[in-house]
Amino acid sequence: MARNKYPEQTVEMILDVAERLFLEKGYEKTTIQDIVDNMNGMTKGAIYHHFKGKEEILTAVESRITLRENPFETVKDDKSLSGLEKLRKVINNNQARQSDKDNRKISSEMLPLLENPQLLANIIESNRTYLSPKFYELLEEGRKDGSIKTEYTKEISELIPLLEIWLMPSVYPATSDEIKHKLEFIMEIFNKLGVPLFDDKFIHDAIATLE
Repeated sequence: MARNKYPEQTVEMILDVAERLFLEKGYEKTTIQDIVDNMNGMTKGAIYHHFKGKEEILTAVESRITLRENPFETVKDDKSLSGLEKLRKVINNNQARQSDKDNRKISSEMLPLLENPQLLANIIESNRTYLSPKFYELLEEGRKDGSIKTEYTKEISELIPLLEIWLMPSVYPATSDEIKHKLEFIMEIFNKLGVPLFDDKFIHDAIATLE
């Protein structure tokens, strides 16, 4: 078999097709064969060469959407912002992204995590290897410029991505009022840690995305 000279292009093609099908048909109703049938002659083996299964493809699609509108890159070189202000902007931009219809559709496909432990494991691994280091950089920047008053930058960088899972009703069932109470708890804890990332507006917007 001839070696694929352009594996990155192949991966992008797979993700393009998968994202479209997930949006049109939904994750559960989309099969690997559906993706193959829309790949202009690509074999199922070629897809499995790049991805272990459909769960890994969904995780890659969600990660690519995040990178497409990467909030970390938008603040990275902005010298007018403190580390704390950059963190707030990243979190607010992510919140705005969650309100986008297509982004919400893809995210909703990832909600039945307890029924699919592999998908949950993929999300945690992606958070650990990508999001936590990015949060750590900004937390350290804020600690050095004085806008953040904490000695727990590494621990907080690992905690922030996990909070999104804790707030998922499909993982920890909760009403809107209970989620609001959780968000108020998070805001109070972070304020006491010297990292005032969240405010009442964030809580209001977060609840709105769930309705």
